[in-house]
Amino acid sequence: MTRTTASRRDFLRTVGVSSAAAMLAPAPLAAEPTAPRIASSTRAPTGTTRAPRGLALAPDDFLFEPGLTYLQTGSLGPTPRPVMERTIGAWTTLESNPAAQGYGPLEHAIEAVRAKAAAFLGCKTDEMVLTNCTTEGMNWVAQGLGLAAGDHVLTTDQEHPGGRVCWDYVARKYGVVLDVVTIPPGENDAQAIIDRFRAAITPRTRVFSFSHLLSSTGLRMPVARLSALARERGCIAVVDGAQAAGAVEVNVKSLGCHVYATSGHKWLLAPKGTGLLYLSEELGTAIDPIALQSGRAAYSASSGVASLPSVIGLGAAIDYLSTIGLARIEAHNLALRGRLHTALAAVPQVTIVSGGAGPLASPLLSYRLPELHKAGALHTRLREQHHVEVKVVPGNWFNGHRISTHLFNTEQDVDTFVRALSAELR
Repeated sequence: MTRTTASRRDFLRTVGVSSAAAMLAPAPLAAEPTAPRIASSTRAPTGTTRAPRGLALAPDDFLFEPGLTYLQTGSLGPTPRPVMERTIGAWTTLESNPAAQGYGPLEHAIEAVRAKAAAFLGCKTDEMVLTNCTTEGMNWVAQGLGLAAGDHVLTTDQEHPGGRVCWDYVARKYGVVLDVVTIPPGENDAQAIIDRFRAAITPRTRVFSFSHLLSSTGLRMPVARLSALARERGCIAVVDGAQAAGAVEVNVKSLGCHVYATSGHKWLLAPKGTGLLYLSEELGTAIDPIALQSGRAAYSASSGVASLPSVIGLGAAIDYLSTIGLARIEAHNLALRGRLHTALAAVPQVTIVSGGAGPLASPLLSYRLPELHKAGALHTRLREQHHVEVKVVPGNWFNGHRISTHLFNTEQDVDTFVRALSAELR
Protein backbone atom coordinates (compact mmCIF):
# COMPACT_ATOMS: atom_id res chain seq x y z
CA MET A 1 0.00 0.00 0.00
CA THR A 2 1.39 3.43 -0.94
CA ARG A 3 1.67 6.31 1.51
CA THR A 4 -0.82 8.29 -0.56
CA THR A 5 -3.43 5.53 -0.49
CA ALA A 6 -2.98 4.99 3.22
CA SER A 7 -3.15 8.71 3.99
CA ARG A 8 -6.25 9.20 1.91
CA ARG A 9 -7.90 6.26 3.62
CA ASP A 10 -6.90 7.67 7.02
CA PHE A 11 -8.50 11.00 6.12
CA LEU A 12 -11.72 9.42 4.91
CA ARG A 13 -11.89 7.28 8.02
CA THR A 14 -11.33 10.37 10.19
CA VAL A 15 -14.06 12.32 8.44
CA GLY A 16 -16.38 9.35 8.38
CA VAL A 17 -16.05 8.65 12.08
CA SER A 18 -15.47 11.99 13.79
CA SER A 19 -17.47 14.17 11.44
CA ALA A 20 -20.39 11.79 11.09
CA ALA A 21 -21.06 9.29 13.86
CA ALA A 22 -19.38 11.07 16.76
CA MET A 23 -20.34 14.57 15.70
CA LEU A 24 -23.93 14.10 14.66
CA ALA A 25 -25.88 12.07 17.20
CA PRO A 26 -28.64 11.17 16.83
CA ALA A 27 -28.72 11.58 13.04
CA PRO A 28 -25.22 11.08 11.65
CA LEU A 29 -24.12 12.77 8.48
CA ALA A 30 -23.09 9.37 7.19
CA ALA A 31 -26.72 9.11 6.08
CA GLU A 32 -26.74 12.49 4.32
CA PRO A 33 -27.24 12.73 0.55
CA THR A 34 -23.97 12.35 -1.27
CA ALA A 35 -22.68 15.67 -2.57
CA PRO A 36 -22.21 15.93 -6.32
CA ARG A 37 -18.66 15.26 -7.37
CA ILE A 38 -16.99 18.57 -8.12
CA ALA A 39 -15.76 18.89 -11.67
CA SER A 40 -12.08 19.68 -12.11
CA SER A 41 -10.08 20.71 -15.14
CA THR A 42 -7.01 19.25 -13.46
CA ARG A 43 -8.18 15.63 -13.32
CA ALA A 44 -6.00 13.17 -15.20
CA PRO A 45 -7.46 11.51 -18.33
CA THR A 46 -8.99 8.07 -17.84
CA GLY A 47 -6.38 5.35 -17.72
CA THR A 48 -3.58 7.61 -16.54
CA THR A 49 -2.15 8.13 -13.08
CA ARG A 50 -0.74 11.26 -11.53
CA ALA A 51 1.16 11.80 -8.32
CA PRO A 52 -0.41 14.09 -5.72
CA ARG A 53 0.75 17.70 -5.59
CA GLY A 54 3.26 17.95 -2.76
CA LEU A 55 1.73 16.42 0.35
CA ALA A 56 -1.84 16.38 -0.95
CA LEU A 57 -3.67 13.15 -0.18
CA ALA A 58 -4.78 12.58 -3.78
CA PRO A 59 -3.83 13.96 -7.23
CA ASP A 60 -7.16 15.74 -7.79
CA ASP A 61 -7.57 17.26 -4.33
CA PHE A 62 -7.00 20.82 -5.59
CA LEU A 63 -9.02 22.49 -8.31
CA PHE A 64 -6.44 24.89 -9.74
CA GLU A 65 -6.70 26.13 -13.30
CA PRO A 66 -4.44 24.14 -15.63
CA GLY A 67 -0.87 25.39 -15.43
CA LEU A 68 -1.42 27.69 -12.46
CA THR A 69 1.48 28.12 -10.02
CA TYR A 70 -0.27 29.24 -6.86
CA LEU A 71 1.96 30.90 -4.24
CA GLN A 72 -0.71 32.91 -2.45
CA THR A 73 -1.96 30.82 0.46
CA GLY A 74 -1.02 33.68 2.79
CA SER A 75 -3.94 35.61 1.31
CA LEU A 76 -6.48 32.91 0.42
CA GLY A 77 -5.79 29.21 0.67
CA PRO A 78 -7.39 26.69 -1.71
CA THR A 79 -9.89 24.34 -0.13
CA PRO A 80 -9.20 20.65 -0.96
CA ARG A 81 -11.86 18.74 -2.88
CA PRO A 82 -12.80 16.34 -0.04
CA VAL A 83 -13.28 19.30 2.31
CA MET A 84 -15.50 21.01 -0.27
CA GLU A 85 -17.50 17.81 -0.76
CA ARG A 86 -17.93 17.46 3.00
CA THR A 87 -19.15 21.08 3.17
CA ILE A 88 -21.59 20.63 0.29
CA GLY A 89 -22.83 17.37 1.79
CA ALA A 90 -23.62 19.17 5.06
CA TRP A 91 -25.40 21.91 3.13
CA THR A 92 -27.48 19.33 1.27
CA THR A 93 -28.45 17.75 4.60
CA LEU A 94 -29.31 21.15 6.07
CA GLU A 95 -31.65 22.04 3.23
CA SER A 96 -33.48 18.72 3.49
CA ASN A 97 -35.16 20.06 6.66
CA PRO A 98 -33.51 23.33 7.73
CA ALA A 99 -35.02 23.70 11.19
CA ALA A 100 -34.82 20.03 12.16
CA GLN A 101 -31.24 19.69 10.94
CA GLY A 102 -29.98 23.20 11.78
CA TYR A 103 -31.21 23.12 15.37
CA GLY A 104 -30.54 19.41 15.78
CA PRO A 105 -27.78 17.22 14.35
CA LEU A 106 -25.93 20.03 12.59
CA GLU A 107 -25.91 22.20 15.69
CA HIS A 108 -24.33 19.29 17.55
CA ALA A 109 -21.89 18.93 14.66
CA ILE A 110 -20.60 22.49 14.79
CA GLU A 111 -20.15 22.26 18.54
CA ALA A 112 -18.04 19.15 17.92
CA VAL A 113 -15.97 21.17 15.43
CA ARG A 114 -15.33 23.70 18.20
CA ALA A 115 -13.93 20.87 20.35
CA LYS A 116 -11.82 19.60 17.44
CA ALA A 117 -10.45 23.09 16.80
CA ALA A 118 -9.57 23.48 20.47
CA ALA A 119 -7.59 20.24 20.42
CA PHE A 120 -5.90 21.35 17.19
CA LEU A 121 -4.61 24.53 18.86
CA GLY A 122 -3.87 22.83 22.18
CA CYS A 123 -6.53 24.27 24.46
CA LYS A 124 -9.79 23.32 26.17
CA THR A 125 -13.10 23.43 24.35
CA ASP A 126 -14.38 26.09 26.76
CA GLU A 127 -11.47 28.31 25.69
CA MET A 128 -12.36 28.14 21.98
CA VAL A 129 -14.71 30.41 20.07
CA LEU A 130 -15.75 30.01 16.43
CA THR A 131 -15.59 33.22 14.38
CA ASN A 132 -15.79 34.25 10.74
CA CYS A 133 -12.13 35.35 10.46
CA THR A 134 -9.14 36.65 12.40
CA THR A 135 -10.31 40.25 12.13
CA GLU A 136 -13.64 39.46 13.77
CA GLY A 137 -11.88 37.75 16.66
CA MET A 138 -9.52 40.69 17.13
CA ASN A 139 -12.47 43.10 17.02
CA TRP A 140 -14.29 41.15 19.73
CA VAL A 141 -11.20 41.25 21.93
CA ALA A 142 -10.64 44.99 21.55
CA GLN A 143 -14.32 45.68 22.11
CA GLY A 144 -14.57 43.38 25.10
CA LEU A 145 -11.53 44.54 27.06
CA GLY A 146 -13.18 47.69 28.38
CA LEU A 147 -10.15 49.86 27.73
CA ALA A 148 -10.37 53.47 28.89
CA ALA A 149 -8.72 56.79 28.15
CA GLY A 150 -5.05 56.70 29.05
CA ASP A 151 -4.69 52.91 28.78
CA HIS A 152 -1.87 51.85 26.43
CA VAL A 153 -1.74 49.10 23.81
CA LEU A 154 1.70 48.03 22.63
CA THR A 155 1.85 46.76 19.03
CA THR A 156 4.16 46.81 15.99
CA ASP A 157 4.38 48.72 12.72
CA GLN A 158 4.09 45.45 10.76
CA GLU A 159 0.59 44.38 11.78
CA HIS A 160 -1.94 43.45 9.10
CA PRO A 161 -4.70 46.08 8.85
CA GLY A 162 -7.22 43.45 9.96
CA GLY A 163 -5.32 43.04 13.22
CA ARG A 164 -4.66 46.74 13.72
CA VAL A 165 -8.02 48.38 12.96
CA CYS A 166 -9.53 47.23 16.27
CA TRP A 167 -6.87 49.13 18.22
CA ASP A 168 -7.25 52.20 16.02
CA TYR A 169 -10.94 52.06 16.85
CA VAL A 170 -10.51 52.02 20.64
CA ALA A 171 -7.89 54.74 20.34
CA ARG A 172 -10.33 56.98 18.46
CA LYS A 173 -13.40 55.99 20.46
CA TYR A 174 -12.04 55.87 24.00
CA GLY A 175 -8.73 57.73 24.00
CA VAL A 176 -6.54 54.62 24.29
CA VAL A 177 -2.89 55.26 23.44
CA LEU A 178 -1.11 53.07 20.87
CA ASP A 179 2.62 52.57 21.30
CA VAL A 180 4.20 51.16 18.16
CA VAL A 181 7.39 49.11 18.07
CA THR A 182 9.33 49.18 14.79
CA ILE A 183 10.21 45.83 13.21
CA PRO A 184 12.43 46.80 10.26
CA PRO A 185 12.32 44.68 7.09
CA GLY A 186 15.13 42.16 7.31
CA GLU A 187 14.98 41.90 11.10
CA ASN A 188 16.04 38.44 12.26
CA ASP A 189 17.05 39.02 15.88
CA ALA A 190 14.60 37.83 18.52
CA GLN A 191 16.43 39.55 21.37
CA ALA A 192 16.33 42.90 19.57
CA ILE A 193 12.56 42.55 19.23
CA ILE A 194 12.17 41.70 22.91
CA ASP A 195 14.34 44.68 23.88
CA ARG A 196 12.23 47.07 21.78
CA PHE A 197 9.05 45.84 23.42
CA ARG A 198 10.56 46.07 26.89
CA ALA A 199 11.69 49.64 26.28
CA ALA A 200 8.21 50.66 25.09
CA ILE A 201 6.25 49.41 28.12
CA THR A 202 4.66 52.10 30.27
CA PRO A 203 2.90 51.92 33.65
CA ARG A 204 -0.40 52.16 31.76
CA THR A 205 0.34 49.39 29.21
CA ARG A 206 -2.49 46.86 29.36
CA VAL A 207 -2.12 44.89 26.14
CA PHE A 208 0.62 43.51 23.89
CA SER A 209 -0.80 42.86 20.41
CA PHE A 210 1.42 41.29 17.76
CA SER A 211 1.40 38.73 14.96
CA HIS A 212 2.71 35.19 15.22
CA LEU A 213 4.06 35.40 11.65
CA LEU A 214 4.34 38.90 10.22
CA SER A 215 2.18 39.35 7.14
CA SER A 216 4.78 41.63 5.59
CA THR A 217 7.93 39.52 5.77
CA GLY A 218 6.91 36.22 7.36
CA LEU A 219 9.13 36.83 10.39
CA ARG A 220 8.21 34.34 13.11
CA MET A 221 7.87 36.53 16.16
CA PRO A 222 9.23 35.26 19.51
CA VAL A 223 5.69 34.74 20.80
CA ALA A 224 6.51 32.72 23.92
CA ARG A 225 9.08 35.27 25.10
CA LEU A 226 6.83 38.24 24.35
CA SER A 227 3.94 36.54 26.13
CA ALA A 228 6.17 35.91 29.15
CA LEU A 229 7.18 39.58 29.15
CA ALA A 230 3.53 40.63 28.99
CA ARG A 231 2.71 38.42 31.94
CA GLU A 232 5.71 39.74 33.87
CA ARG A 233 4.31 43.27 33.45
CA GLY A 234 0.69 42.36 34.16
CA CYS A 235 -0.42 42.77 30.54
CA ILE A 236 -2.59 40.65 28.25
CA ALA A 237 -0.80 39.03 25.28
CA VAL A 238 -2.99 39.07 22.15
CA VAL A 239 -1.65 37.20 19.11
CA ASP A 240 -2.80 37.60 15.52
CA GLY A 241 -2.23 34.07 14.22
CA ALA A 242 -3.76 34.49 10.78
CA GLN A 243 -0.55 33.42 9.00
CA ALA A 244 0.39 30.59 11.33
CA ALA A 245 -2.34 28.03 12.05
CA GLY A 246 -2.09 25.31 9.42
CA ALA A 247 1.30 26.51 8.16
CA VAL A 248 3.30 25.70 11.28
CA GLU A 249 2.53 23.84 14.46
CA VAL A 250 0.62 25.99 16.96
CA ASN A 251 0.07 25.17 20.62
CA VAL A 252 -1.37 28.15 22.43
CA LYS A 253 -0.46 26.82 25.86
CA SER A 254 3.19 26.44 24.87
CA LEU A 255 3.12 29.95 23.40
CA GLY A 256 1.82 31.29 26.70
CA CYS A 257 -0.44 33.95 25.18
CA HIS A 258 -3.81 34.92 26.62
CA VAL A 259 -5.53 35.35 23.24
CA TYR A 260 -4.93 33.80 19.82
CA ALA A 261 -7.03 34.70 16.76
CA THR A 262 -6.74 32.96 13.40
CA SER A 263 -8.61 32.33 10.14
CA GLY A 264 -9.83 29.27 8.32
CA HIS A 265 -9.43 30.77 4.86
CA LYS A 266 -5.63 30.81 4.72
CA TRP A 267 -3.34 27.97 5.80
CA LEU A 268 -6.11 25.85 7.31
CA LEU A 269 -7.54 25.47 3.77
CA ALA A 270 -11.05 25.67 5.17
CA PRO A 271 -14.15 27.31 3.66
CA LYS A 272 -13.91 31.07 3.49
CA GLY A 273 -15.72 32.82 6.32
CA THR A 274 -14.44 30.64 9.16
CA GLY A 275 -12.10 31.46 12.02
CA LEU A 276 -11.00 30.60 15.55
CA LEU A 277 -10.45 32.61 18.71
CA TYR A 278 -8.67 31.24 21.78
CA LEU A 279 -9.49 32.99 25.05
CA SER A 280 -7.55 31.57 27.98
CA GLU A 281 -9.70 30.54 30.90
CA GLU A 282 -7.46 32.56 33.22
CA LEU A 283 -8.90 35.74 31.66
CA GLY A 284 -12.25 35.10 33.32
CA THR A 285 -14.54 37.92 32.24
CA ALA A 286 -11.72 40.33 31.38
CA ILE A 287 -12.75 40.10 27.71
CA ASP A 288 -16.50 40.53 27.53
CA PRO A 289 -17.80 41.43 24.03
CA ILE A 290 -21.47 41.46 23.02
CA ALA A 291 -21.04 38.35 20.86
CA LEU A 292 -20.11 36.24 23.90
CA GLN A 293 -22.81 37.41 26.31
CA SER A 294 -24.54 34.04 26.01
CA GLY A 295 -21.34 32.01 26.26
CA ARG A 296 -18.82 30.54 23.85
CA ALA A 297 -20.88 27.79 22.24
CA ALA A 298 -20.88 27.54 18.47
CA TYR A 299 -24.49 28.73 18.48
CA SER A 300 -25.98 31.01 21.12
CA ALA A 301 -28.43 33.88 21.47
CA SER A 302 -25.60 36.42 21.25
CA SER A 303 -23.59 34.81 18.45
CA GLY A 304 -26.55 33.99 16.21
CA VAL A 305 -26.70 31.39 13.46
CA ALA A 306 -23.38 30.47 11.88
CA SER A 307 -22.78 29.13 8.38
CA LEU A 308 -23.32 25.53 9.43
CA PRO A 309 -21.87 23.93 6.27
CA SER A 310 -18.78 26.16 6.43
CA VAL A 311 -18.09 25.26 10.06
CA ILE A 312 -18.43 21.56 9.26
CA GLY A 313 -16.03 22.17 6.38
CA LEU A 314 -13.61 23.74 8.87
CA GLY A 315 -13.71 20.52 10.85
CA ALA A 316 -13.01 18.53 7.68
CA ALA A 317 -10.08 20.82 6.87
CA ILE A 318 -8.60 20.20 10.30
CA ASP A 319 -8.98 16.47 9.65
CA TYR A 320 -7.25 16.84 6.28
CA LEU A 321 -4.24 18.64 7.76
CA SER A 322 -4.09 16.32 10.75
CA THR A 323 -4.04 13.25 8.48
CA ILE A 324 -0.89 14.57 6.81
CA GLY A 325 0.56 15.83 10.09
CA LEU A 326 1.44 19.41 11.03
CA ALA A 327 5.09 18.62 11.72
CA ARG A 328 5.39 17.14 8.25
CA ILE A 329 3.58 20.08 6.67
CA GLU A 330 5.79 22.61 8.43
CA ALA A 331 8.96 20.76 7.37
CA HIS A 332 7.71 20.64 3.78
CA ASN A 333 6.81 24.34 3.79
CA LEU A 334 10.15 25.40 5.23
CA ALA A 335 12.09 23.21 2.78
CA LEU A 336 10.37 24.94 -0.15
CA ARG A 337 10.98 28.29 1.47
CA GLY A 338 14.67 27.44 1.79
CA ARG A 339 14.84 26.48 -1.88
CA LEU A 340 13.17 29.76 -2.79
CA HIS A 341 15.52 31.81 -0.60
CA THR A 342 18.57 30.22 -2.23
CA ALA A 343 17.20 30.77 -5.74
CA LEU A 344 16.20 34.39 -5.16
CA ALA A 345 19.60 35.18 -3.67
CA ALA A 346 21.00 34.54 -7.16
CA VAL A 347 18.63 37.07 -8.79
CA PRO A 348 20.56 40.36 -8.62
CA GLN A 349 17.58 42.64 -9.15
CA VAL A 350 15.75 41.60 -5.96
CA THR A 351 16.59 42.07 -2.31
CA ILE A 352 15.26 39.43 0.08
CA VAL A 353 13.85 41.13 3.16
CA SER A 354 12.95 37.94 5.01
CA GLY A 355 15.63 36.31 7.10
CA GLY A 356 17.43 33.11 6.22
CA ALA A 357 16.94 29.70 7.78
CA GLY A 358 16.57 29.66 11.53
CA PRO A 359 14.05 29.86 14.37
CA LEU A 360 12.42 33.03 13.01
CA ALA A 361 11.85 31.66 9.48
CA SER A 362 8.37 30.77 8.23
CA PRO A 363 6.75 29.61 4.97
CA LEU A 364 6.29 33.27 3.99
CA LEU A 365 9.13 35.00 2.15
CA SER A 366 9.20 38.57 0.85
CA TYR A 367 11.56 40.45 -1.43
CA ARG A 368 12.02 44.06 -2.41
CA LEU A 369 12.05 45.16 -6.06
CA PRO A 370 14.04 48.00 -7.60
CA GLU A 371 11.90 51.11 -8.09
CA LEU A 372 12.11 50.58 -11.83
CA HIS A 373 9.79 47.60 -11.41
CA LYS A 374 6.55 48.46 -9.63
CA ALA A 375 5.26 45.52 -7.61
CA GLY A 376 1.67 45.81 -8.87
CA ALA A 377 2.58 45.92 -12.54
CA LEU A 378 5.02 43.04 -12.18
CA HIS A 379 2.39 41.03 -10.33
CA THR A 380 0.05 41.48 -13.30
CA ARG A 381 2.70 40.33 -15.77
CA LEU A 382 3.52 37.27 -13.69
CA ARG A 383 -0.16 36.37 -13.62
CA GLU A 384 -0.99 37.09 -17.26
CA GLN A 385 2.23 36.04 -18.97
CA HIS A 386 3.37 33.15 -16.75
CA HIS A 387 0.23 32.03 -14.85
CA VAL A 388 1.98 32.57 -11.52
CA GLU A 389 0.07 34.03 -8.57
CA VAL A 390 1.98 36.00 -5.90
CA LYS A 391 1.12 38.66 -3.30
CA VAL A 392 1.84 42.37 -3.74
CA VAL A 393 3.24 43.72 -0.48
CA PRO A 394 1.33 46.87 0.54
CA GLY A 395 3.26 49.95 -0.53
CA ASN A 396 3.42 51.38 2.98
CA TRP A 397 5.84 48.56 3.80
CA PHE A 398 7.97 48.31 0.65
CA ASN A 399 7.84 47.81 -3.12
CA GLY A 400 7.87 44.04 -3.43
CA HIS A 401 6.15 40.68 -3.37
CA ARG A 402 5.45 37.98 -0.82
CA ILE A 403 5.56 34.26 -1.62
CA SER A 404 3.82 31.63 0.50
CA THR A 405 4.37 27.92 -0.06
CA HIS A 406 2.04 25.31 1.42
CA LEU A 407 1.52 21.56 1.42
CA PHE A 408 0.30 21.37 -2.22
CA ASN A 409 3.30 23.29 -3.59
CA THR A 410 6.34 21.56 -5.09
CA GLU A 411 9.94 22.28 -5.97
CA GLN A 412 8.75 22.68 -9.55
CA ASP A 413 6.43 25.50 -8.43
CA VAL A 414 9.36 27.32 -6.85
CA ASP A 415 11.54 26.87 -9.92
CA THR A 416 8.76 27.94 -12.29
CA PHE A 417 8.23 31.12 -10.32
CA VAL A 418 11.93 32.03 -10.17
CA ARG A 419 12.29 31.51 -13.92
CA ALA A 420 9.27 33.73 -14.57
CA LEU A 421 10.48 36.46 -12.22
CA SER A 422 13.99 36.41 -13.72
CA ALA A 423 12.55 36.67 -17.24
CA GLU A 424 10.45 39.70 -16.30
CA LEU A 425 13.36 41.48 -14.60
CA ARG A 426 15.77 41.23 -17.54
